Amino acid sequence: MSKKAKPKLAMYWAASCGGCEIAVLNIHEKLLVVDEIFDVVFWPVAVDFKYDDVRNFPDGHIDLCLFNGAIRSSENEEIAQLLRQKSKVLVAFGSCAYEGCIPALANLTSKNAIFDTVFQGSLSTSNPEGVIPQTETTVPEGELHIPEFYPAVRSLDQVVNVDYTIPGCPPEPHQIWAVLEAVVAALTQGAELPPAGSVIGAGDLAVCDECELEQDEKQIERFYRPYEVVPEAGKCLLDQGLVCLGAATRSGCGALCPQVGIGCRGCYGPMEGVEDQGARILSALASVISVGEPSDSEAELEKILEEAIETIADPAGTFYRFSMAKAILPRAIVSVNGSKGADE
Repeated sequence: MSKKAKPKLAMYWAASCGGCEIAVLNIHEKLLVVDEIFDVVFWPVAVDFKYDDVRNFPDGHIDLCLFNGAIRSSENEEIAQLLRQKSKVLVAFGSCAYEGCIPALANLTSKNAIFDTVFQGSLSTSNPEGVIPQTETTVPEGELHIPEFYPAVRSLDQVVNVDYTIPGCPPEPHQIWAVLEAVVAALTQGAELPPAGSVIGAGDLAVCDECELEQDEKQIERFYRPYEVVPEAGKCLLDQGLVCLGAATRSGCGALCPQVGIGCRGCYGPMEGVEDQGARILSALASVISVGEPSDSEAELEKILEEAIETIADPAGTFYRFSMAKAILPRAIVSVNGSKGADE
């Protein structure tokens, strides 16, 4: 009697830092369970798999694929489409795949400006001839092909259909195990999978709702950077003027960062029904700024708001650190000569 084949597991690393790959190790001894249940058929960071291995799989051969990283290049997009075709369940694994995360902050500038900075204006790059990478280059050994660098970074679901999302930068162990457990139960016990499109391992409320720090009525006159103050233990960081985005971020992490004196940065993404996390964050912070007496003129109130917001270093990076790929905020497309226009 032939032994029953194990379910097939795949992981891929697109445009990201690689922390999501490392986060898988945080499930500790459950890795042994994963090894017992799954047959890993594609995981380039850990084993020497090739793209052609995946191309030769029949469609739907992979039972579960954890895809981390945003779509920055033609290679990322090609493999996203390939893994979608070959996978029964495709998961946007982590903030980069979910919302673009740090790589998508590049959407505030242009492809040309990035290339100019990296290859011509960088102190760490010696490029006296000003050579810019091309997708096709002839060398003595033959024709060299490299992926196309796209003008904008996109999230995984802006390129292919995604079955589930695990938010986080990186995801927490309980989230990772939740999706593995759900797929295993469906494959081995006939259990129903969560509804398509579900965010797995996260809550429906805000981080503030699960934070144990004591919250008072907020009347903030300015914001402080973390090095400027030592926060009072046990007290809400936002009450102390430290930027904390917990009021506009999905719960489920256990408010880990605020518990150690670091404001929430928003990596779990927006709560259900919120279209633009950055706009919601800005609105939440503006609502707690002390604007003086009701008799103050409109001009004075605007001045107070402007001065408070000006104490936030890098507003775009603060409000859209994780969500720029899905932001309503239009891209600033700036050409080399400084005028507005599309990248060539």
